[in-house]
Amino acid sequence: MTTTPHPSDNDRTAQSEASSVNAPGTDAPSSHTPSTDHRPQPAVAIEDDDDDGTPAVLDDPFAGRDDAKPVNVSDADEAAPIGEKNWYILKVQSNREDSISDTLERRVRMQGLDRFFGKVVVPKEQVTEFKNGKKRVVSRKLYPGYILVNMILNDETWYLVRETGGIGDFTGSAGRPSPMLQADVDKLLNKSAVKTDEAPRLKINFKKGDRVKITEGTFENFEGEVEQIDEANGRVTVMLSIFGRSTPVDIEYWQIEGL
Repeated sequence: MTTTPHPSDNDRTAQSEASSVNAPGTDAPSSHTPSTDHRPQPAVAIEDDDDDGTPAVLDDPFAGRDDAKPVNVSDADEAAPIGEKNWYILKVQSNREDSISDTLERRVRMQGLDRFFGKVVVPKEQVTEFKNGKKRVVSRKLYPGYILVNMILNDETWYLVRETGGIGDFTGSAGRPSPMLQADVDKLLNKSAVKTDEAPRLKINFKKGDRVKITEGTFENFEGEVEQIDEANGRVTVMLSIFGRSTPVDIEYWQIEGL
């Protein structure tokens, strides 16, 4: 008679473990790794151009807004509408407005974001000055330390502007950039435009009542008081004491100096 072998204790243990793994209602361990949290952070560290070189932490201008989701420019359809541009005011380092403006325009081209940007403007006015007896027309900044940029504000354009050397930040409230009113934009751009049909404004640093000295001409070294200023023609009326009498004399603006 043939004897049927009985399973050993080890075999019974292995079978029990195998059946427990595949037992109905038993969940198999998951190999899925939890996703990374992509929620917007309350603040971002941006490298600033402060003299001490300390990074500044700025409030995220998109935090708490429905449109705070970053724009993936590379996936966007270039032919699709991208919204209207607005004008913004940027705080920049004084005496570097022109070079910073050029740098920003160059970086926009290099990053391929031209369609999100319009003009970058340094507001100026034309002023007539007299120096060493010569008349010249010069450009003077209306608002030193500020430039204007016409752009569509999204996550990528905001970072490009903020990471441009010499730019401090957008003007605005609660850490969010505020677009300019169109009426203010028109006023600034019209004031900055060169108008060939109008004489540039003359810059004269004297006012009525100032004591001055005539530096050349018939009345050289005479002293008197400014009575009137003719900015259009660059002439000043000075009251001089001639033979004991107060006499008005018209002279060129650059022929006098303050006392």
